[in-house]
Amino acid sequence: MDTPLNIEGAVCPVPLTHNEQIVMGHGSGGKMSHDLIRKTFLAAFDNSILRTGDDAAPIAVNGTRLAISTDSHVVTPLFFPGGDIGKLAVCGTVNDVAMLGARPLYLTAGFILEEGLPIETLQRVVESMSAAAKEAGIQIVAGDTKVVEKGKVDGLYINTTGIGEILPNVNIGGAQAKPGDVVILSGSIGDHGIAVLGARGELGFTSAIQSDVAPLNHLIEAMLEADKNIHVLRDPTRGGLATTINEIAAQSKVAIHLNEQSIPVKPAVNAACEMLGFDPLYVANEGKLIAIVPPESADKILTAMRSTKYGEDAVVIGEVKEDVRGRVLMKTAIGTTRVVDMLAGEMLPRIC
Repeated sequence: MDTPLNIEGAVCPVPLTHNEQIVMGHGSGGKMSHDLIRKTFLAAFDNSILRTGDDAAPIAVNGTRLAISTDSHVVTPLFFPGGDIGKLAVCGTVNDVAMLGARPLYLTAGFILEEGLPIETLQRVVESMSAAAKEAGIQIVAGDTKVVEKGKVDGLYINTTGIGEILPNVNIGGAQAKPGDVVILSGSIGDHGIAVLGARGELGFTSAIQSDVAPLNHLIEAMLEADKNIHVLRDPTRGGLATTINEIAAQSKVAIHLNEQSIPVKPAVNAACEMLGFDPLYVANEGKLIAIVPPESADKILTAMRSTKYGEDAVVIGEVKEDVRGRVLMKTAIGTTRVVDMLAGEMLPRIC
């Protein structure tokens, strides 16, 4: 018989709070970001749609269920192995909309350009956005352009807003995970964050790591065709797998147990993380998703994922329980159990 796990107080100390000015940690996607959203933005804009806390907002217009999401992209450098700021902008918003079980339809794009930016650079970014939009099957239908003085922007920033139609008989959200559910990951973690870091010349060695940035809406459509009974979908971007799983555990008020040996990490990513003192669990991804599904649906959904381009390496990495609600626990490679907490501050700034 297993001995009940006592995790009272078993979390890492949080860094000193920053209540008077913005610091880089507020953009991490981790605890500092969540605190900023809760205390500043949600306090001012509070409504039932915002309170759902998902990557896209579910709204209804004349009986049609829609998902809408907006995102800003400030990655540096603008081009990195496997992608660029343009592809990232399209895929990031497409994926956020799709995580509610919606079919993305339209995007808007706003550009903030720095004086002196080469037109050739902008052209490359726009062409990349066009190619990503075609792959996702969506249209960019409106936009805006602003130019600021040299030194006021790091070359180019992009804001995108996406809208899609939530598919019939689909009810997906971060608060839907239930005890007994199976946790599925679509592939290896940490690729994007390490690829961007390598493009900055900060690894100290040459690496062939490519970003995983990709549109995931066709993968999700294949999953829903196999079985619409999916409880949660989420893409683990800023803050990585660990932070995203913590968000779901808190939203659903459940415990999520992960198996460390089941979580795929490419050897090159693992080596870079070991050298730099990073944990791959907290490194950003831009082409992976987490699916939480009932156990009776897991095999069908896993088979459907593995038949697609961006889900062929999908694996089961854990299960949902109710023993320590709101917590994430991990069975380690040596057989012990540890608490996996949310990212506290900033690990890799400017990665999306």
